[in-house]
Amino acid sequence: MGEDQQNDEGPFLPGRLFYAAGGDDPRARQERASERRLAAQVSRRREHGGRPAARARRLDRPDIVDVAVTIADAEGTEAVSMRRIAKELQVGVMSLYWHIQSKEELHQLMLEAVQAEIEAADASGDWRADLTVYARNTRAAMHRHPWAIDYIGGGPPSGPNDARNADQLIAALDGLGLDVKTTLWALMTLSTYVVGAALREIQEIRWERVAEDTMCGMAEGDVAEMFAEFDRRVHSAGRYPHLVKILDAGIDPDAAETRDERFEFGLSCVLDGIAARIKG
Repeated sequence: MGEDQQNDEGPFLPGRLFYAAGGDDPRARQERASERRLAAQVSRRREHGGRPAARARRLDRPDIVDVAVTIADAEGTEAVSMRRIAKELQVGVMSLYWHIQSKEELHQLMLEAVQAEIEAADASGDWRADLTVYARNTRAAMHRHPWAIDYIGGGPPSGPNDARNADQLIAALDGLGLDVKTTLWALMTLSTYVVGAALREIQEIRWERVAEDTMCGMAEGDVAEMFAEFDRRVHSAGRYPHLVKILDAGIDPDAAETRDERFEFGLSCVLDGIAARIKG
């Protein structure tokens, strides 16, 4: 482990759980085998009193994690590798292993960095306001880091930031007359809504990009005719009376300009449900 690591602040879960969630392939296994060999070399050098090179000593773990998150934000986690990070930082790959033991550990630290951004508020006495802060922070973090949506919101706390957030959320509902199970399930429902809503929004954004790429070479009249043809088919089929009402009302359920309003509406429904449980 790197000299700048604090054991009580490291990831709680084995890094291999990241791969279980995100999938695996022969190339990834080969890469991890190479990482283990490099990490073992660094470990042996450390045991025999070895010191990192001057350039490696100038590195720090937060900088490594920050570069990894930046790469994942732009290209996905599959683009994150120790070699790529070393190239971005203009250091040798071996230098990274004085600070981070493996790519698995790096992935867990990346998740912790996202959890730090989410940051559930300290219990204020207004549980609804506290849960709203958490929901909005989580949604914003998922939009900044779409790759993290595959790993956030399930399983036990992955590290100190995740554990703190969970503890703060439980504290927000403490003393309101809910038993432990109801408290836990209410918070799981909130988390499920927020992650699900963020996922839908990310999918909408991706679809918009694909649609723009598809239509960029089309004449404006052709684009209008394509949508008009869809409208005609739905109306003439005679089998979708309720969908026709939506079309006639001119409501686009995926409209970017209503994204915030739609999120807040769904969030209020979830919070109203929790409020009903508290009153009951």
